Amino acid sequence: MPGRHVTDHQMRLFMSNRRKHSSAIAGAKAGFSASTAYRCEKDPRLPSQKKTPRERLRPDPLAGVWESEVLPLLKAAPGLRPIGIFDELLRRHPGLLPGMRRTLERRAVQTMARSKSTMILASSERHSTSFGVAITESLASARS
Repeated sequence: MPGRHVTDHQMRLFMSNRRKHSSAIAGAKAGFSASTAYRCEKDPRLPSQKKTPRERLRPDPLAGVWESEVLPLLKAAPGLRPIGIFDELLRRHPGLLPGMRRTLERRAVQTMARSKSTMILASSERHSTSFGVAITESLASARS
């Protein structure tokens, strides 16, 4: 279909059908056109292996304030909402554009989720260890 990207599954299906059928038939069975089949035959890598990491298209609008101001605020008060941080940044830096709010919200949520998962992982390790010690100690005291 025009405008649709070939998936890894389609590519695998095409390559397995290609052993028994022509490129056009194998492509049709995989769900894409004959011209796409010929193109896939020339470069047999999976589509997920062809993608290159995408870089930023524009300069980072929060580069000057993220490390120096936003991260310390997030670490000092993890419950602080991103809109509150943005209001504080607007107060400190009147030149910031309102369009940066969504970028700040997105990054703050990602940062908080990363730090929360790290805290959960660390606390679960502590709890499992202390829980295991508590069970061992209670069993030892019950035996005596």
